[in-house]
Amino acid sequence: MAWLVLVIAGLLEVVWAVGLKYTHGFTRLAPSLMTITAMVISIVLLSWSMKTLPTGTAYAVWTGIGAVGAAITGIVLLGESASAARIISLLLIVAGIIGLKISTH
Repeated sequence: MAWLVLVIAGLLEVVWAVGLKYTHGFTRLAPSLMTITAMVISIVLLSWSMKTLPTGTAYAVWTGIGAVGAAITGIVLLGESASAARIISLLLIVAGIIGLKISTH
């Protein structure tokens, strides 16, 4: 159950990371409220998952999901670069996340 909660927390990190772009420095109310809400829920869920998962593993997986998700969202929705080096780097992050999951008891 902790892993599922951690994945949801990571997905919410993607929401708030991308949401930051739309807040325009927190000058737009609706995107700002959505971003802050996603931040708070993401942190709460991360904290909950850390009750049973190792801290280093949970934090690394959370940030990995957020980084990969934000980068993919940037590529798909915002027209950011999808260079081979960038894709390979994202795949390495995913490999690290999988390795942490496999090695956690």
